[in-house]
Amino acid sequence: MRSHLLNGLTAEHYRSSVTEGVERVAAKLATTDRPFTGVTVDTLAPRVDAIDLDRPLGSATAVLDELEEVYLRDAVYFHHPRYLAHLNCPVVIPAVLGEAVLSAVNSSLDTWDQSAGGTLIERRLIDWTARRIGLGPAADGVFTSGGSQSNLQALLLAREEAKSPSPAKLRVFASEVSHFSVQKSAKLLGLDPDAVVPIPVDHDKRMQTVALARELERCVRDGLVPMAVVATAGTTDFGSIDPLPETAELCARFGTWLHVDAAYGCGLLASRTYRHRIDGIERADSVTVDYHKSFFQPVSSSALLVRDAATLRHATYHAEYLNPRRMVQERIPNQVDKSLQTTRRFDALKLWMTLRVMGADGIGELFDEVCDLAARGWELLAADPRFDVVVAPALSTLVFRYIPAAVTDPAEIDRANLHARRALFASGDAVVAGTKVGGRHYLKFTLLNPETTTADIAAVLDLIAGHAEQYLGDSLDRAS
Repeated sequence: MRSHLLNGLTAEHYRSSVTEGVERVAAKLATTDRPFTGVTVDTLAPRVDAIDLDRPLGSATAVLDELEEVYLRDAVYFHHPRYLAHLNCPVVIPAVLGEAVLSAVNSSLDTWDQSAGGTLIERRLIDWTARRIGLGPAADGVFTSGGSQSNLQALLLAREEAKSPSPAKLRVFASEVSHFSVQKSAKLLGLDPDAVVPIPVDHDKRMQTVALARELERCVRDGLVPMAVVATAGTTDFGSIDPLPETAELCARFGTWLHVDAAYGCGLLASRTYRHRIDGIERADSVTVDYHKSFFQPVSSSALLVRDAATLRHATYHAEYLNPRRMVQERIPNQVDKSLQTTRRFDALKLWMTLRVMGADGIGELFDEVCDLAARGWELLAADPRFDVVVAPALSTLVFRYIPAAVTDPAEIDRANLHARRALFASGDAVVAGTKVGGRHYLKFTLLNPETTTADIAAVLDLIAGHAEQYLGDSLDRAS
C-alpha cells in the first residue's frame, strides 16, 4: 500500500496517474456537447450504491473507468456555454494548474511551520485585494471557504466591536434580497430570531437607503444597538448593487459596522470598464470576495478583508501545540490567528498563478465580457413579447419569465415556467436557475461564461418557450 503514498520513490507513479486523469478530463471537456446528460437520481443512485467500497479496484485506470460511469459522464459541466444557472464559472487554466500543485504539496495554511512561502503568498494576495478595494494601510484579511464563511466572520467581528452587554439588543440590517447567509450567521452568533431587519429594495432591487435610515433611527429610539449593515454588491438573484456611498454615510452617522458582501461583484475590482459600479466599497469595515465566482477560480477561493487588522483579534485563540502567544512576540506569521478555520488549504495559490500568468486585466476583461453579454441578453428579452424581464442587469444576471399571450391565470403561468425549467434540465440541452419575485415563479440566467453568445441565449429562450407551450397545450388537452 505504500506504493500509493506520494513521495520521492513514487514520483513516476504520481506523474502517470495524474496524466491519465488529466487526459480523461481533457477529452471530456473537448467532447461535451451539452451541459448535462439529463440523468435522474433514480438512474444514477443505484450505480453509486452498487459499488463496494471495501473491495478496491487496485489501479487508477480501473477507477477512472468506473468514475466515468458514476460521475464524469453525467457531471454538470459549467464550461459549456449553455450552462446558465447558478454562480458557477468556467475556470482558467493557470488556476487549475495551481490546484494540482497545492493538492500534491498539501500545505496547511494555519501555521508558518506548515506552509512557509504559502503563508507569504496568501498575505501578499490579501494586501493586493485590499488595495484594489481601497481599504487603507491598516487593512488585512484571510482566505476562507466561501462567501457564507466570510459573512459569518464579518458579523462576528461586528458583534464584538459593538460591545453590547446584551446580544438580544443587537440588530443587523440587510436588503430583503440579500444572501441567506446573513440570517444563518445571525443564528450561529446567538442573536435574536428577529435580529436581521430586512430593508425594502427599489425597482432595480437595490436597498432603499431612505428605508434604511428610518430603520436605523427606529433601532436607536427603541434602545437597541445597530450592530451592522450588510450592503450587497451583486445579489444572488439579480446581481443588483446596493447604493454603497449613501449606505456608508448612514453607517458613519450611526456608528455602525458596514459589511459589503461582494462575493459576486468582486470581479469589478479587476475591471477597467465597470469598476465605478462599486464606488464606495472602500468605506467598508469588512468585505467578502469570492474569487471562485467572478475571478474564474476553482472552488474554493474566497476571502474576508477588513479595514482594521486589529479587529481580526476577535477570531484569535492560542494553543500551545499550535500557535502559542510567544509566536506573536517572535513575529512568526500564523494565519490561524485570523481564521475561523484551523487546517486550511493553500487556495491562494490558484489566484497567485492566475495573476502571474494572465494579470488582473485579463481577469477583468473576462468579467466585462459577461457583463456586456447580460446587457445584450436584456435587450433580447425586453424586445421579446413572450417574456417579462424584471430588471436591467448591473452585473451578469437576468431574471425573467415566460408569459403566454392566451393565459391569464398567474398560477398556470407559474406551472408553465416551472415545467419549462424541469424539462430543459431533463433534456440536458441547457441548465437555467429559478427564483421567486413577488411570490411568482421566475427563471434566471446567471451568465459567467465568456464563451456564451447572444445566439446561445436566444436558442435557450426558444427552448424555454417551446417547453412552456407544450405544457400549456397538454394542460388544455387534460382539461378538455
